[in-house]
Amino acid sequence: MTDWRTQTVEECLTNLRFGSVKKLQTREYRPFGSFPIIDQGQALIAGWTDDDSGLIEQALPVVVFGDHTRALKYVNFPFVRGADGTQILKPRPDVDPLFFYYALRGVDLQSRGYNRHFKALKEKEIGIPEEGEQADIASVLKLAETALSGQFQEITSWENCKRVVMRELFTRGLRGEAQKKTEIGFVPESWNVVDFGEVREWLQYGTSTPCTYSRTDFPVLRIPNIRTGHVSPEDIKFGKLTTEEANRYRLEKGDLIFIRTNGVIERLGACAVFAGDPAGALFASYLIRARLKRQMIDPYFVAQFFASERGTSIIAGRATPAADGKYNLNTGTIDGLPIPLPPTLDEQCEIVEILRAIDGKINLHQRKRAVLEDLFKALLHKLMTGGVRVADLDLSVLSKAPIEGVAA
Repeated sequence: MTDWRTQTVEECLTNLRFGSVKKLQTREYRPFGSFPIIDQGQALIAGWTDDDSGLIEQALPVVVFGDHTRALKYVNFPFVRGADGTQILKPRPDVDPLFFYYALRGVDLQSRGYNRHFKALKEKEIGIPEEGEQADIASVLKLAETALSGQFQEITSWENCKRVVMRELFTRGLRGEAQKKTEIGFVPESWNVVDFGEVREWLQYGTSTPCTYSRTDFPVLRIPNIRTGHVSPEDIKFGKLTTEEANRYRLEKGDLIFIRTNGVIERLGACAVFAGDPAGALFASYLIRARLKRQMIDPYFVAQFFASERGTSIIAGRATPAADGKYNLNTGTIDGLPIPLPPTLDEQCEIVEILRAIDGKINLHQRKRAVLEDLFKALLHKLMTGGVRVADLDLSVLSKAPIEGVAA
């Protein structure tokens, strides 16, 4: 750590005294109010209140630490503290508060479940450079996190855009025609609403053969590989089957794959279209494969519909809750799911292309976010250990937009 001095977190702290300042219980949180509530949860602001008896507006900025959650927040605005486990930390005058926040972010503090962690945090050591270098390091990390935050905002904006476009497309279509009311709501006059069983050739449960990362000839798709509309080939496991067994579960290009069991209701019924990658892939027992009547319906149209608000609502309404907290679909339930059917494949494909264009924007910003996350982690480690100096960095790729508060 070069020539930096090393001190424990406790040695860096100023003793704060809040006396009888009130802490708010969770039941007292409100969705609106004059003052933000900061607690040990992951969100920067947990709620709002009009009660100023617990307002903390002196000694800012501070770092809030979740004694149970290990969440860290840099807070430079007046706030009310939530009760239980919300520790407020203020470094000494010779330690830059934002540098201190990032230094704590770089501490390896292992989880002890819902036990308290503050005692262990105070015993950790951090390196303390000269004050000017502290400010420079904090500025660079803030810059990197601002760029990362921008990607989160872009993703959220495009996801909101897609929801609106889906609602419009599956209600009004593309032709500007009159609408009619059906069992699933309004659809264009020329569309039909049919049961899924009318547009599929057959349905099939996947293999129950245990999967491992030990490579064999038979990659097996599982729930993590099923994304909206497409298969993710990452984190593939393999099954040890005979060739005869594997032939029963081998996917063909254009097959639709449903998630049939999940503890998250929003993921239940999510569909992916198998596009041929990975070659020779099979599918696991908690998935269902549908072979569609391709002359009637495009598989990507089906996947996008069941990813829409209307589609997920239909699936949630017909799912079967299980004793283990999961929700289940079976082939009979899937066959009975109503789905809108535009009269031509051309119209279906036009709708798919519009939605895939938006998916492309979302995927682009997700990739940028992943790159910036890796960059931030690398910078945090290198800068906090003195492995690299600010003067050696090229920061031209990062935005210089300011940030008001940072949470982790």
